[in-house]
Amino acid sequence: MSTTAAPTPTPTQATFKPSYLARAIAAFSGWPGLVVKVAFLGVVNALAVWAATVLADQSNWPAFGVLVLFTLLIDLIYLVPRRPGLIPLKFIVPGTVFLIAFQIAPILYTVNVAFTNYSTGHIISKSGAITAIKENSLQPAQSGTTYAMAAARDKNGDLVLILQDSTSGKTYVGTKKGLTPIPRAAVTLKAGAITGATGYTLVPVKELAAIGQQLTDFHVPIGENAAIQPQGFDTAVPLQPTLRYDPERGVFVRISDGAVFRDNGLGSFVSSSKEELEPGWATHVGFRNFSRAIHDPLIRKPFLRVLIWTFVFAGSTVFLSFALGLFLAITLDKPGLRFQRGYRSIMVIPYAIPSFLSLLVWGGLLNDDFGVVNNLFHVHIPWLFDPWMAKVSVILVSTWLTVPYFFLVAMGALQAIPKELVEAAKVDGGGAFQIFRRVTLPLLLVATAPLLIASFAFNFNNFNNIYLLTGGGPATNDQPIAGATDILISYTYKLAFATGKGNDYALASSIAIVIFFIVATVSGLSFWRTKALESVR
Repeated sequence: MSTTAAPTPTPTQATFKPSYLARAIAAFSGWPGLVVKVAFLGVVNALAVWAATVLADQSNWPAFGVLVLFTLLIDLIYLVPRRPGLIPLKFIVPGTVFLIAFQIAPILYTVNVAFTNYSTGHIISKSGAITAIKENSLQPAQSGTTYAMAAARDKNGDLVLILQDSTSGKTYVGTKKGLTPIPRAAVTLKAGAITGATGYTLVPVKELAAIGQQLTDFHVPIGENAAIQPQGFDTAVPLQPTLRYDPERGVFVRISDGAVFRDNGLGSFVSSSKEELEPGWATHVGFRNFSRAIHDPLIRKPFLRVLIWTFVFAGSTVFLSFALGLFLAITLDKPGLRFQRGYRSIMVIPYAIPSFLSLLVWGGLLNDDFGVVNNLFHVHIPWLFDPWMAKVSVILVSTWLTVPYFFLVAMGALQAIPKELVEAAKVDGGGAFQIFRRVTLPLLLVATAPLLIASFAFNFNNFNNIYLLTGGGPATNDQPIAGATDILISYTYKLAFATGKGNDYALASSIAIVIFFIVATVSGLSFWRTKALESVR
């Protein structure tokens, strides 16, 4: 054994001290880590079983297969003993799963919806639509027969209807399977109302409201497509169909006049006179939604005006915000400036307040009648009610919200510029403006150009600033839907959700794809043009 003493570490030699993170990782490397891993996988598998049950119930087998495959893959990666090839996957797989779940899947779903007719009245399947049309076609019989009714439950707890024919006095029990006669003596009546039935328990009055929808949907079949349906809590009427479905031809026939309603290939049964039965069903319609954006005058006419204003709004907001933020950054970057930190903190305040609150406050400040701005300066400017002033107001408020962001960006970029370059430019006789134009600004744009492009893309789809401040208004004379300040995304919202007979999700998805390609094209060209800045490095 050597008696040589271990060298004493000199003050300049760093001694290793395990970090808290390393200690935490070491603590979970044994059985505690195994417990956490098993618990985590248990939760993942439980959620997977639940999701698989839902997908199987909906017969969505492609998604079911993907779910099973990914669940087995995760179990394999984390349960198999340590192998060098699987270690990287333990870190890559969680991020990949979240990427697919929150990015790729919504994009694919949006694209799929854009090629369908998914909208109000076209949500369910074709078989469900046929069933719903049959039920909707049931109308009160011309005989005028009515039934006294009482909701009750049988010995199994199932909902049934105790009925008495108002004409013949005969009594029945109505179930979803049909009408069954029962002895008159088994039913107790008081003042014409059913108060009891032997072998059945009447639903208490205080519970009737809770099962109101269940009663509304309750049908007692009494013949081919005919049924008895509750009308309120104590009356029922027989209903007869006005339409007959022919499964061989796949058409509906109106019984009164023989009109035929055929599948038009767009998710609806339509007659030769263009009369449409509701509801329809969801189906793929190809490029029909994109064609509507071109040929439908309601969409096509204001589209160009809205598109131009969208570019003006996004471009003006980014340019003014960047210019003002850069000016303030240069101003507050002066060495020796008193209260410098206080000024910088004040500049960040608009960025710290939630934007939706700021927009609602500005909406009140710029009100035409009682707004603080008009009352403070004793003027009567229609900031939000005149088309041109509303556009100015939107740009100014958006600039106010965005300046702090570019102030912070410019402040950081300015401090990253080497001072030697500025000093060398001064020695060469350059003035302040020349130094800014030839040295400071080019170097600044190298760092900020991608952020400018990203900010333009953000403002191109800045729904909140438009909708919360002006609602897209004021209205214009030539078009009732597109307001003076509507940008593409708010106009799309109005087309899809605020007009027509309901929500048109398919149209919204198709126009969202169009907006994506516009923004992607502009951003791609901008990035291509900014390559010229790389020579400044």
